[in-house]
Amino acid sequence: MEEMVTLWTRQDERSLRDLEKLGVFRNRERYIRDYYEDVADHFIYLYRWFSDAAAKRVPRPDGVEFHIWCSISHESMLRPIPGTVGYKLQIPKSKVIYLDGGKWDFVLNHIYIPRDSADQAAYLKDIEKKGFKDQFNFIEGKYSRLYPQERKRVMDSWERVFEIDNWNIFTTQANIWEIRPEDILEVYRYEDDGF
Repeated sequence: MEEMVTLWTRQDERSLRDLEKLGVFRNRERYIRDYYEDVADHFIYLYRWFSDAAAKRVPRPDGVEFHIWCSISHESMLRPIPGTVGYKLQIPKSKVIYLDGGKWDFVLNHIYIPRDSADQAAYLKDIEKKGFKDQFNFIEGKYSRLYPQERKRVMDSWERVFEIDNWNIFTTQANIWEIRPEDILEVYRYEDDGF
């Protein structure tokens, strides 16, 4: 029997309609655009990178565009807000992609994820020696197309987001590809007591 894990996620309330009509909820680009509005392109670019990297670890089902972000504990879950619902899920462990949310912040800021503090110091010293004033412009910005090797170096480091150095309920996060009705243990609504 396969080991199961409990996860929590907050999703657009349209996910309920998808579950009812399609028998599955899958994250869609339009949901991301609606949620992030003016900065959606930033997130979609990074989510595409993440989805491609995650698919190397847990195969992406046909027809899935983007991953679904989850918390590994009730305490750290994103609570429902108007227009959203929360789900408590039970998912086969083999279908879960774990990541370090602290390292994800490096990806969000388009910067190098160091192996450790010595690697960080060596990286900063190296880019300073090369004449770069900061580390923030290799993916977007003034250096983004001028230095493809530095861009690749930064993006290759992002694979470390899947290396969890300190497993805990606040920085360890999970992703799955889809939600099916049989995965749902509980649905939370904004109006529910405790939210």
